[in-house]
Amino acid sequence: MARLILRVLRLCANAHRAVATKKIQSNLDRHVTQLLKCRRCPRMKSTPVSGGAILSDVLVIGQAPGPREPVLQRPFAHTAGKTLFRWFEEFCRMNEATVRSMIYFAAVCRCFPGKNSSGTDRVPAPDEIRNCSSWMDDEIRILRPRLIILVGRLAITQFIDCEKLGGVIGRKFRVARAGHRFDVIPLPHPSGASPWHKIPPGRELTVRALKLIARHPAVTALYKHRRRS
Repeated sequence: MARLILRVLRLCANAHRAVATKKIQSNLDRHVTQLLKCRRCPRMKSTPVSGGAILSDVLVIGQAPGPREPVLQRPFAHTAGKTLFRWFEEFCRMNEATVRSMIYFAAVCRCFPGKNSSGTDRVPAPDEIRNCSSWMDDEIRILRPRLIILVGRLAITQFIDCEKLGGVIGRKFRVARAGHRFDVIPLPHPSGASPWHKIPPGRELTVRALKLIARHPAVTALYKHRRRS
């Protein structure tokens, strides 16, 4: 009798989780649909870019799309993405397709800001960051992530103080936002614009950060899920 009761309880628990997961996925689908319609920032040079409504305990948050991402309609689609996905493959044993299918991608701003007078990508202005922050807050409320990977200084400073990259890269932080507590692990931006992650001490600190990501329970759970599927 006791075994039968335990089996019934497990079945009920699984059914409850399935219903909850379906509701979260529905909310996320609706969120992404609304995000893609956003036109809040008139100075932006593209419409929003999204990695899709990926249900995940892990988020990657970058700065903003470059000029290639709006055309290809996916985040980290060019040079920086090649480095980022190489890091994931080397340290987390997940190729680009797996990462994109199992991790939710967000950004401080979701549209390409355009170029500045020197010809490099323009950093989003404070009002543009404020306009886009509600999308990120909604994603945190919907997904309730266990880990957020922050890519680049602009993304890092939305969550923690960052006077110098050397003070935060290679460390894990516990933070709260949008009514939820979670871990953040910062990474330097993988673009070719800065060699910080290629030279000491940035190289060693980046490796330390990537090892922290690979060992995080939210990431190891992705390995297990991938093996089961």
